[in-house]
Order: sequence, then structure tokens, then C-alpha cells
Amino acid sequence: MIREVKRTVASGYLMLVVLAVAQLGLAYMIYLAGSAQNVAGVVVAVLASIIVLICWAGLFMVHPNEARVLQLFGKYVGTCHDPGLRWANPFYAKASVSVRVRNFESGKLKVNDANGSPIEIAAVVVWKVFDTAEALFEVDDYVNFVEIQSESALRNLGTTYPYEPHDDDGGLALRSNPAEISQALREEIQERLSQAGVTVIEARISHLAYAPEIANAMLRRQQASAIIAARKQIVRGAVGMVHLALDELDENDIVDLDEERKAAMVSNLLVVLCSDESAQPVLNTSTLYT
Repeated sequence: MIREVKRTVASGYLMLVVLAVAQLGLAYMIYLAGSAQNVAGVVVAVLASIIVLICWAGLFMVHPNEARVLQLFGKYVGTCHDPGLRWANPFYAKASVSVRVRNFESGKLKVNDANGSPIEIAAVVVWKVFDTAEALFEVDDYVNFVEIQSESALRNLGTTYPYEPHDDDGGLALRSNPAEISQALREEIQERLSQAGVTVIEARISHLAYAPEIANAMLRRQQASAIIAARKQIVRGAVGMVHLALDELDENDIVDLDEERKAAMVSNLLVVLCSDESAQPVLNTSTLYT
């Protein structure tokens, strides 16, 4: 595996001055040799001028948050990260690699979750290149590699966890545990991209929904679950209020009720407290036991 080697190259501004002076000097030498009809001098000066012209090809620009990967006849010799005008061996091939932070948003993928329900899921991945040699030489196209592997990891994540928990098992779910799911997604993508010299800064789900063919059925199920949860809360509160009422009656010795009347009172209170409609008052003109 090829690892990045940082390489320091000469300042391009200094070499710009040196090459310009050398070019002018050699042009003057050619003029003098030609005036003196010195063939050997002309040939030497021309050859030197050609060498200087070739050296001009060694100048290259490095932009901020950009690196230039240097190769000599196919052999990797190093990476230049220093921004500005630089100069290196003119025979170096200088490939540009951006080390800026990038983001990639996957398309909406249709997968089956852990419970077999079809869902639509998409994600946003924030990444950057940290090893330019690996990014350029270990994979064919590192940008395309990031996109394909991110979607593959997203598909695997969608099939590993349920869309939402169906019981009280306390397991992770795509909808109810966004932080944990994002962390799991980032780690899986990073594991897949480690050989490409890419680091994943953040990965999070940007779209999550049931597939259209089951969306209505799942909506009804969610509504039913919400109604059941609300009913449980209402019943729990009503039982507590009835218990409090009976305790208050006993402690303050307001009225002495037998078990039958207590049961009737509990029944009436639960009906009043748990009913969807407002209770209608009824005036009892008889005694308690008639």
C-alpha cells in the first residue's frame, strides 16, 4: 500500500527570477556568438536555452487546501502541500488532489428494514481526503468510490435496524435513535473508505420514510399505537385518582363504605375519568342503598 510522503519543493518565485535571467543571458550569448561567427558558442548557447525552456515546465501552482502528487516516470516521489507558486523537476507529473471538505448526498434508496418493511432512506456524507497517495493510487476513482461505498453502507444500515421499535425491547431504531444511527453509519462508511485515503467527518440520514405502497397502513398503525399509549396514560392516571379519593375518604372519616359501594364508586369514577365524552350529572334522591 502506498502511503503519502510530504515533499518540500523549491519556491516558484525564486525560480521564476532565475529562469528569466538565465533565458535573457543565454539569448545575449547567442547574439554575441552569432556576431563573432562562433558556431560552437552558438550551439552551446542554444542547447542551454533549450534546457532552460524545459525548466520552465517545472513551475506549478498549488492552491489553498490542495495538494500536488508528484510522479517521475510512473514512480511516486511525494506530495506537495505548500500553497503558492512552486518549482520541481520538470519531468515530474503533477496531479492535483483537493483536500477540501466535501459532502455527498445519496439518492433515495428503497430497502427492507430489519422487520422486512420497505422503506426509503437517504443520507448526507461529509468527507475529505487525508492521504493523497492512497486516494490516487489505491482506488481507480476515489470520488466515485466514496459515493458507491456510502450508498452500500447505507443499504446495509437500513437492513440492520428497524424503522421504529415494535415493542419495548429497547433496541435501536432508525427513526427513534438518530444520533446512534448516525454514528453507526459514519463508522461503517469509514471502515469501507479507509483504504482510499478518505476520512468521514460526518454521516447522517437526510430522508427516512416508509415506501409509498405501505405508507398508509403504517400511518394507521402509528395512529393506533399513539391512541393505545394515550389510553394507557389516562387509565394509569384515573386509577391513581380513584386510589387517592378512597384514601382521602378513609383518612378523613367522611363516609364508611362497604366493599360493594367502593366497587360501585370505583366503577363510576373510572367511567367519568376515562370516558371520551363529558359526564352528565345525575341527581340521586334516594338513599345510598336504594
